[in-house]
Amino acid sequence: MELDEIDLQLLKELQRDCSRSASSFVDQLGLSQPAIWRRIKRFYEEGIISGKRLVLDTEKVGFSVTVFLGIKLARKGQIRVEDFERAVTAIPEVQTVEHVLGVYDYRIRIVARDISDFERILRRRIMTLPGAGEIEANVLLSEEKRQGPV
Repeated sequence: MELDEIDLQLLKELQRDCSRSASSFVDQLGLSQPAIWRRIKRFYEEGIISGKRLVLDTEKVGFSVTVFLGIKLARKGQIRVEDFERAVTAIPEVQTVEHVLGVYDYRIRIVARDISDFERILRRRIMTLPGAGEIEANVLLSEEKRQGPV
């Protein structure tokens, strides 16, 4: 799909605040509300925008610790990747599961109430995953959120 300058500007603004209505872009983009809505609808149809997720501030809802785990599968070929992925995505504290190329096979983002809670999740849930081998944990100290490349 070809994106023109107005498309790119609209995507940039939607990244900043996806709750804005199409009519709120009229003056900024110089298009009518129906024209803006058609562009947004096309973004969804083409898969440029997907889903309608709410992003929570995890700290404000009681999860003050974020940890990134690198996990190597213990027995490649003996464990089905699908079994590992199904088990890890069933853990409520797991925010993202990324199958990656590099030192580890998976990169996982977990939120926990505190370090003791994280230890419980690690011991009872992560270390018991089918095929989980070597695990490395990195605790998030701070995060700078930035918009994407658009």
